[in-house]
Amino acid sequence: MQAAPASALSALADPPARLVDGAAMDYLLIEAVNALRVSSAVASARASKIERDMVEAGLVPPPPTPAKQQNPRDSASSTSGKISGPADEDEGVRSRLEAIGIHVGGNFAERLCRDRPLFSDSLDVIKFVCKELWVSCWDKQVDNLRTNHRGVYVLQDNAFKPIARISSWEGRQEALKRAKLYVSLPAGIIRGALSRIGFQGTVVPEITTLPQCTQFFEYHGTFQIKLPKNT
Repeated sequence: MQAAPASALSALADPPARLVDGAAMDYLLIEAVNALRVSSAVASARASKIERDMVEAGLVPPPPTPAKQQNPRDSASSTSGKISGPADEDEGVRSRLEAIGIHVGGNFAERLCRDRPLFSDSLDVIKFVCKELWVSCWDKQVDNLRTNHRGVYVLQDNAFKPIARISSWEGRQEALKRAKLYVSLPAGIIRGALSRIGFQGTVVPEITTLPQCTQFFEYHGTFQIKLPKNT
């Protein structure tokens, strides 16, 4: 068998980078959220139907009846249908976005850490997230880093790219609600990168500030990362 040339092996080991338009990622995230929302609604309806069928067949006990409402003018449809339903649906979308982000972040960490030694402590890991991971994913470094020296790190980005163009004709509160859903994917990316390099921690995203702009809203994205003290 003829040996493959060295150039072909090098290209296979380190393939050339393929560039795409930066706006394509924004459009992809929008479509991903919409697709996951529809998929989550279908999965929830299927689970509810299976539960009803099992109750009718006598395989499981019926669910407990809801507590009596304090205000007699409030009907069940006007309270639970408008409040708990969309919240449960968004929670399903949020968990799926985070799961996708964990997978993507782990792959990013493997590629970025291929030629570097293992991390010695949590501070080196946070520096890696603030600089290399943030630049690779969102084209800039973190604007501010704070810590209480007890394993809690707060990373702040004053113009977080994934939610920089989010707006809503329904007002700022609706835009803020959408932004909190969309940051689930970046939070998963950070968590997945930390997990792949051996650091198990929690990542809590927060949208704290909503400055006024003429065409779109810019948000201050804050990520709170908590790592074990002994790492």
